[in-house]
Amino acid sequence: MTDSTGSPRCSILTAVTIVTQRGIGSVYGTSRDRPFDRWFRYPAGFSPDALALAAAAVNDSGPIVDPFFGSGATAVGLAGRSLVGIETHPLIADLAATKLAEAPGSPDQLRHAAAALVDTALAAPADPTREHHLVQRCFNASILAQLGGLRDALASDACNPWGRYLRWALLGTLRDVASVKVGWPYQRPALDREAPYRDAVARMFNRVGMIADDLGAPQLKPTGRVVRGDARSAATWRRAAASARFAGCVTSPPYLNNFDYADATRLELYFLKTVSTWREMCAEVRAGMVVATTQQSARARADRAIASLKKRRGIGPELDSLTRQLRAERERRERGKEYDQVLPAYFADLLRVLSHLHRHTSSGATCAWVIGDSAPYGVYVDTPRLVGELAGEVGFELGDDVTVRSRGLRWRKNGSRHQVPLTERLITFRRP
Repeated sequence: MTDSTGSPRCSILTAVTIVTQRGIGSVYGTSRDRPFDRWFRYPAGFSPDALALAAAAVNDSGPIVDPFFGSGATAVGLAGRSLVGIETHPLIADLAATKLAEAPGSPDQLRHAAAALVDTALAAPADPTREHHLVQRCFNASILAQLGGLRDALASDACNPWGRYLRWALLGTLRDVASVKVGWPYQRPALDREAPYRDAVARMFNRVGMIADDLGAPQLKPTGRVVRGDARSAATWRRAAASARFAGCVTSPPYLNNFDYADATRLELYFLKTVSTWREMCAEVRAGMVVATTQQSARARADRAIASLKKRRGIGPELDSLTRQLRAERERRERGKEYDQVLPAYFADLLRVLSHLHRHTSSGATCAWVIGDSAPYGVYVDTPRLVGELAGEVGFELGDDVTVRSRGLRWRKNGSRHQVPLTERLITFRRP
């Protein structure tokens, strides 16, 4: 809903009221239960609450773009809308594309395909000693033999029209049956746990059933298309726009919080044998990602970024000051993390994304970004406000700034971490 000026303000205020009444921020992270989201719980996805607010902020018609599409949660929340998602992580882009694809048959055919796959796999279990050492440490030998057999059976039947769905049912099973700590964002194979599910085949059948049920509900089917590529790249945006302009943007970019989206999926990448070394993962997965972690930091890149940002008179001095504060905090510590290198590279990367977004949106287009603030080493970085100011630098008009939820509460009893209150916020900006 828009007013006479095209502003979505009435719509977003209504959404804020609705979400507040049921407890704003009470749900966060990708849903474990919502159809299509539940196929694989990628930790970077929109929560239903935050997505509801962001969706309410954009115009009701015209194509929408999400330059940080992830597993496609935006498409699930905007089912029926014309949507283009950009995602650089090859595995997660495939997950989103699978959700958006036209199913090759009926849900019962998927169940039959799963039964045939299991028969083949059980007849030829994999040798667990031939798996990557990280994978070996995450499962007991009998479970890993089953999982590897399922993977190998899928690979040997590459023409199976249901292969991509079965692969995601299998990948979703991995963390369900692991016998060590494998929670997001990092795998911790030195810490044992009791696996939530002890039968890998039964759990995979259960996950196949979830996917089949979702495919059997066409009214819930997400729509749109996925462009695999780097959102900082002009070529990626040209492919996404396809000579048209977007009427709006709904997204949640990476947060400045040291979360490594590539390393978070190392278990799945190693299990699939898509990559076999850290170097390969960095080159094939992480290289196209916005700099948001110290693992991506480099002094030369940071120096180039801060030199570029200093040319932005409005925001450059503040980012330079924050960088200097972080450098001082790092140098006070014996093994300080290079947050002072991450911060300028992060904002320089987002500036590139915002510049492309401005170039490919139509007049009056509203953008809704959900993003959290940060406080590395206790130095407060008001990321939502700073991103809004960057948007203003490239020609957008700033709009709302709404708190979605409080963050960081799980760490409040950890004396080694900062105690700065953090939030997740929705910011909007509009192309004149």
